[in-house]
Amino acid sequence: MTARGKFVLTLLILGLAGFGTWKWWNKLAPTSLKQASATVNWGPAANPNKATPPATDKAAAATVSPLVAETETEVPKLPQASAFQPKDNVVLLELSEYAGYAGLIVANGGMEPSENSVFFKKHGFKVKITLSEEESWPALNTGKIAASATTVDVLPLYGRQFQVVVPAQIGFSRGADGVVVRKDIKRINHLKGRVLATSQFTEADFFIRYLAQEAGLGIHMLSGLSDTPDAEKLNLVYCKDAFSAGDLFLKDIKEDSGVLAGCVTWAPKTSEVAQQSGGKASVLATSVNLLIIADILVVNKGFAQQHPEMVAGLVEGLIEGNRQVRENQSACLDTVAKAFKWDREKAKAELGKVHLSNLPENQAFFSGSIDSAGSYSGIYQSAVIAYGNSLIKDPVDGDRFLELKNLKTLADSGAYKDQKVAIAPIRMGGGTSPEDPLLSKDIRFLFEPNSFSLRIEQKENQKNLEAIKQLLQVSPGSTILLRGHVDNGMVDEFRKKGGDTFVRQMALKALELSKNRAGEIKRLLIERYQIDGARIETVGRGWEEPSGTDNEQNRRVETQWFTLE
Repeated sequence: MTARGKFVLTLLILGLAGFGTWKWWNKLAPTSLKQASATVNWGPAANPNKATPPATDKAAAATVSPLVAETETEVPKLPQASAFQPKDNVVLLELSEYAGYAGLIVANGGMEPSENSVFFKKHGFKVKITLSEEESWPALNTGKIAASATTVDVLPLYGRQFQVVVPAQIGFSRGADGVVVRKDIKRINHLKGRVLATSQFTEADFFIRYLAQEAGLGIHMLSGLSDTPDAEKLNLVYCKDAFSAGDLFLKDIKEDSGVLAGCVTWAPKTSEVAQQSGGKASVLATSVNLLIIADILVVNKGFAQQHPEMVAGLVEGLIEGNRQVRENQSACLDTVAKAFKWDREKAKAELGKVHLSNLPENQAFFSGSIDSAGSYSGIYQSAVIAYGNSLIKDPVDGDRFLELKNLKTLADSGAYKDQKVAIAPIRMGGGTSPEDPLLSKDIRFLFEPNSFSLRIEQKENQKNLEAIKQLLQVSPGSTILLRGHVDNGMVDEFRKKGGDTFVRQMALKALELSKNRAGEIKRLLIERYQIDGARIETVGRGWEEPSGTDNEQNRRVETQWFTLE
């Protein structure tokens, strides 16, 4: 065949191959590419700034991402429990890379078993600490490890299948968890109908559920980014971990997809997303002054029953390690840095994001007497409510996990008698302005008609007072503004009776009544709960700001919650 003939034959073969590819492409294309070309459900809630679907491939591609995980509709089942058995007098303790566990590491003198540790010197056993970012609950339940650490909100999720005891609190997160949102979002209430990315069944999931609950927003779980958001709820899409949630939101911002309104993640990802967003996102809220993310020690139940002396040693080691870090942080930095493969500066910075609990703070946390942070029972019950009946179908009493005798023994010994509860607000600077509350919620108190005398015997009134108290309790330094309202149902009648002049006269009386009603709530909060009056402001708005057409709903006190950031 001549060279020209070979050339013509080659062109013919290539042409046939190209036609075949075009003809059969839809059947041969990879599934992921087919999914990426799917239509996005762009409703007002998903993308409020765009009235019509954007005609770009980026929007379609945003529906499929390796960062997105499958949404679980029920809590994972744990394997059958069995007791941990120590070998060579060594207790296995598994933790994650988090400065809040510094006290345990310092008490052990590092990660490896040591005769120089607090555990061996005082109680005669050694501890081996390992790090893992994987969920350790199956290993803890089956006795592959003796103990671990988690947050209180995890306990009601797993319930009675989780065979562990809680002998002590480790500390509070003070900024490790946060909500990062687009710049136009100023409070949690503005997330209605919007979509956030986070990690399921983690403290990040609980953190946003708690805030939504306080703002009166329901939660709708999406199975993926292409699901249509619920316009009346806060919508959550889940990623394989909290860092991935931050990456997904940052990707959404940079590609201008507009699907996500924000993410819930933890440090350092919170600040990274805000800094790399090009000014399009900011941190709305963190756990710096919202102390509902509480770390606790969890111990395999069978091991605790068989070796109570070792559990006593773990508790005393924790309290002693926390004391050493609190009182002489500089001397502990090298040990902490080596354990987590950090340098001293990072170790110092990360320790600034946690509060390590001492003995009296432990006792106050579990008794509920602490007045500047969340309590065990308060956080536990908040998690039950936040996750709801669909996920926690048969909640168990939180007390079933508690084994606090070792804390009492330490207190009775007088070893830490000089320690005091010392949890103070942290002023970060920047963040939310004083004019922007973290959230607002309408609370209907039942007053006597045309009076600011509260029906204090009403259970609903007592419940509402308690709810306001808890807002102030879990967030040191926070303040509330009570905005009193009355209904506007008689305005037309007033106008018929005396014209606009009479309406103005009655408006002034309504203003005074609404102010007095807010003032009555403040008085009761101070008298019943000894709340500092400087943390409560009041204002009367009369009938100027109706919440709707329902007169009963308009007779209310709106609570705006201002946290320090």
